Amino acid sequence: MAGRCRTSKGALLALRAAQSFASRSCPRSATAAAPAPAPPEQPLADPAQPLPASSSGARHQQPPAPLPPPPAVDFADAQEAFRSKSSGELARGLLVLGLCSLEPLVDFSRKLLGQWLFEKLMKLTFYGQFVAGEDQEAIKPLIRRYSACGVGSVLDYSVEEDLTTEEAEKKELDSCTSAFEKETEQREKRYSVHRKFGDRRDGVISARTYFYADEAKCDRHMDTFLRCIEASGGSSEDGFSAIKLTALGRPQFLLQFSEVLVKWRRFFHQLAAEQGKVGLAALETKLEVEKLQEALAKLGVATKAESQHWFTGEKLGVSGTVDLLDWNSLIDSRTEISKLLLTPNIKTGQLEPLLSHFTEEEERQMKRMLQRMDVLAKKAVETGVRLMVDAEQTYFQPAISRLTLEMQRKFNQERASVFNTYQCYLKDAYDTVTVDVELSRREAWHFGAKLVRGAYMEQERSRAAEVGYEDPINPTYQATSEMYHRCLDYILEEIRHSRKANVMVASHNKDTVKFTLRRMADLGIHPSENKIYFGQLLGMCDQITFPLGQAGYPVYKYVPYGPVNEVLPYLSRRAQENQGFMARAKEEQDLLWMELKRRLFAGTLLSTPALS
Repeated sequence: MAGRCRTSKGALLALRAAQSFASRSCPRSATAAAPAPAPPEQPLADPAQPLPASSSGARHQQPPAPLPPPPAVDFADAQEAFRSKSSGELARGLLVLGLCSLEPLVDFSRKLLGQWLFEKLMKLTFYGQFVAGEDQEAIKPLIRRYSACGVGSVLDYSVEEDLTTEEAEKKELDSCTSAFEKETEQREKRYSVHRKFGDRRDGVISARTYFYADEAKCDRHMDTFLRCIEASGGSSEDGFSAIKLTALGRPQFLLQFSEVLVKWRRFFHQLAAEQGKVGLAALETKLEVEKLQEALAKLGVATKAESQHWFTGEKLGVSGTVDLLDWNSLIDSRTEISKLLLTPNIKTGQLEPLLSHFTEEEERQMKRMLQRMDVLAKKAVETGVRLMVDAEQTYFQPAISRLTLEMQRKFNQERASVFNTYQCYLKDAYDTVTVDVELSRREAWHFGAKLVRGAYMEQERSRAAEVGYEDPINPTYQATSEMYHRCLDYILEEIRHSRKANVMVASHNKDTVKFTLRRMADLGIHPSENKIYFGQLLGMCDQITFPLGQAGYPVYKYVPYGPVNEVLPYLSRRAQENQGFMARAKEEQDLLWMELKRRLFAGTLLSTPALS
């Protein structure tokens, strides 16, 4: 019994700490400068509700005049798309896009040219295209130039360790295995570290990877994030900054906590199947409380008397049923039920602890990770910056999402200050989005989401096949696009109904951007409300970003910066990403050529870019 209580204490401590910790400083590599101060959020009047009388007793107050429709957005207007660019920058863009199509050059140029010449080539081409400068001072001219065009900047300090594969594997193996696990090896394969996949950079071209070294290194990452948040807050009144949780602590905790959450959810669906509730959407699956108590007693999890108080809260179980959100709340920070972290193993029929033991040092490391998250969120709120928590691999993501929800519960009471990231290439993306939106409704906090397609597809598929679990990725790009639009549409509908949700449409896909604009118009969501944002990477898809900014839509560029020799891993990924992007980049190349020729014939080839 002592072992059981210690196991439960570790997991519950994690969630309690996520809501209560605040101590020294922490940073992240992303900062944001928004285009322009946002007007105060004003929900549209509900026509079914009477307007309040003023203090003078006026009962016939007129509703505010409707906002004028935003200007049309023309993604084929080369002059508008590249108005912030000099002709030299246009020529460099054409050169870089051309180089990206030469696979041997991208993959082997460092070996062929040598380090010195390679760095010179990168600084003249890829660095200038995809990185804004070496430090926060050097990038200020670009930020001002973009702001004049209605485009905000999400600053991202893109320095990475240039580790060998062997060094990365060793760091990952050491940091993802607990002392208890080394003796027992109890964790599921999916949530265990595997040497073949120890280098989490392998097959990943769109996301930065952090490897755990020690707590001091995590503090330095935190300080970097803090500086970015501060710079963002000093640049605008509605900025963004992004963080990765694997930069803030030992990833072993994320693996263990993810396994806890997935097993608990799996247990819910196992009990639902026994009640004949199979194949329903996540929020439609509801367990009858009496049958649930009988099943828990039969499985040996808890007697009926012991489980009675689990379902007697103010709202929990009063309808006679328990849904997935009710079920999840049983292991949140406000519940002290030690046995809840014991569930039956479907194969053996034996009760097993959900979470293995923490040593005292591991518990301290877990607390520090949560402290760093709390400090970053507080700094973001203090400076008026919106904090985006990036998504990561699926074996970390359940814990990352849950800890982000805890931050949203605490910091999103007045506005959406913390944003969770949803990867729409995942088969369960829609269920995850709908459950989280419903939680925000029930608890009356502001929902914030960033939607992406996903950065880890190749790695996730390879790992699932090798380790032996179901591929979590949608089968086709088309299926992923449909999932993206389905999740986005659900959030847009929520914005229409409550105005208490916000979403960042982080996409280079023109069809997705057009879909968003069309649905905004259909639902009466005006861009000046600052509920829907768009985001693209620096150096990519200017023909999408700048027309949106000029039309008044909140749009941002992710602006990486750092010394050239220290951002080479980032630049290498951008080059590789654009190899796959080249099939869709012909339109961008055509527009670049069109604008260069227009300037040539107009005699403005050497003119300074016009920003107003």
